[in-house]
Amino acid sequence: MSVSQTDSTVTVTLGASEVQILRYGATVLSWKVDGKEQLWLSESAKLDGSKAVRGGIPLVFPVFGKSSEGPTAALPQHGFARTSTWEYLGQTSEKPVAAIQFGLGPENLSAEAKKQWDYNFTLIYTVTLDDANKTLETRMSVENAEQDKPFDFNILFHTYLRVPEIASVEVTGLQATEVKDKVTVSSYVEQAAKVTVSGEVDRVYENVPGPVNVDVDNKPYLTVTRDNVKDVVVWNPWTDKAEGLADFTPKQGFHHMICIEAGDVAQWQKLAAGSKWEGGQKIKAHL
Repeated sequence: MSVSQTDSTVTVTLGASEVQILRYGATVLSWKVDGKEQLWLSESAKLDGSKAVRGGIPLVFPVFGKSSEGPTAALPQHGFARTSTWEYLGQTSEKPVAAIQFGLGPENLSAEAKKQWDYNFTLIYTVTLDDANKTLETRMSVENAEQDKPFDFNILFHTYLRVPEIASVEVTGLQATEVKDKVTVSSYVEQAAKVTVSGEVDRVYENVPGPVNVDVDNKPYLTVTRDNVKDVVVWNPWTDKAEGLADFTPKQGFHHMICIEAGDVAQWQKLAAGSKWEGGQKIKAHL
């Protein structure tokens, strides 16, 4: 295992696997297995801390989307985790897997973010690389460090998976789950055993029972397994939405990505004062 650092990134190499994390947002920018990139990153993604990164695995906390009321109403879309600079805490494991951690608390937030969400908290983010099993695990620990105030939160790993061609992709594991469809502004139960993408997709699948598989040309390509997070967001901007996103390039990049986002977003997670919550995802590459 080797860890190399710059002012802005931390890169971990283990065998034929490598992961690179931007300190800003603790955003995973790249995950390579046997030299092959598994994540999609926009060519015009801002990596200078000026805005959230378009691609990789941005972290959504403590709110998914934009709240119209309640304690998170003042926060920008998707909260502050993806737009704050995290503290690198070091490595916690070398063999047989490589694990590193990042931390975020009120002391790392901008004055504005602290004012917008005035709670004492600790986030510990663990990124684990397993070369033998070709997996990447991202795991969050959320601690409510208040003496007597509970808080509610959403959490989401906004993962952009790289695929050879979206027309060849089938997503399984979502059948018979409740869907909130933001494109059609409707709710329904998913009937398809294999979900395909042929236009803009922006859906929240609630209480997904098991792993979600991304197959390419009828073969396993990537599998996302969740731990203690119930929901899966599926997103692809397609033509018009991609055109309207200044930091989404190339504009035809939607052909080569699909977001399979593990999280708890349909309902608030409630965390009592002094309590901790943990959850995460594991992505496996089938090479």
